[in-house]
Amino acid sequence: MSGITDLPFRKICRELGAGYVVGEMMTSDPALYKSEKSRLRGVHLDEPGPRAIQIVGWDPQIMADSARYNVDQGASVIDINMGCPAKKVCRRYAGSALLQDEALVGRILDAVVGAAEVPVTLKIRTGVSPAQRNGLTIARIAESAGISCLAVHGRTRACKYNGIAEYETIKKICTAVSIPVFANGDISGFEQSARVLRYTGADGIMIGRAAHGAPWLPGQVAKFLESGVKPGVPEISFQSKIVLNHLEQIYSFYGSERGVRIARKHIKWYTQDHSDPGSFRIAFNRAVTPRQQLNMTARYYFEITDRFQKAFAWQKRETKQRKQIPNATVLGTV
Repeated sequence: MSGITDLPFRKICRELGAGYVVGEMMTSDPALYKSEKSRLRGVHLDEPGPRAIQIVGWDPQIMADSARYNVDQGASVIDINMGCPAKKVCRRYAGSALLQDEALVGRILDAVVGAAEVPVTLKIRTGVSPAQRNGLTIARIAESAGISCLAVHGRTRACKYNGIAEYETIKKICTAVSIPVFANGDISGFEQSARVLRYTGADGIMIGRAAHGAPWLPGQVAKFLESGVKPGVPEISFQSKIVLNHLEQIYSFYGSERGVRIARKHIKWYTQDHSDPGSFRIAFNRAVTPRQQLNMTARYYFEITDRFQKAFAWQKRETKQRKQIPNATVLGTV
């Protein structure tokens, strides 16, 4: 996810049990290779393999050159983006806009697979529009071109992120091709993950937006699918350690000034399910140094941990007291 799955976020997801992560979408335009954005998106450092870099573009030869360049930079998997519905991507005839030109899709895939000496994977949507769900055709083209794995988002380009993801097309694709297929789109829970796998026959699932503010979710889902045991919500103290660690990695990776700005969106997601986090977020967004943000965050999590523990103790005492009262009194009978 552009602007999300940078190196700090990927490392945390992997540490918390995610089986596979993909880097941010990178332009295939060689004129932008040396830009600060492209440089940071291509950084792997000590990231464990496989190191997957996602490229986006519309010219087969330029895409092939981009694949070779990123392999030379350390990528062990090249992922091609034909799923992004963003206007700034589609207006350049890239991302999901390519799905309307099946011949061009074939030429791009042939060129990249032929150029890269590593596995090439592909991310698509179920088609151009609800009236033109050609994802099955694209999947067959991908298999013929030598694509190693396919991820399918259960919406069309025209749908963007509106409505509800459909899995019927993904099911048809899984039946039609022999390469591994990952189902994607609106997957945010444990039982839902299992249902999607059973219904589609997919080889795996891909979690996207649901991991915003919950980098532990992919690992939890993986454990649930393996064991059938549903994990609980991580304790606040555990969440606090993850958040503080993430913030420190953001500052280290981007530097203080840029890191402070980037941290704001992550804090918004981390606290979105907390009760009344508004005043904390306002203060956090006004902070101008990493130390200020870290101190605020540590204090905030200490306070909500204390409130949670007091509420839990009160609930425990009330339950104990109720058990000591005769049933007739509890029921309010005479």
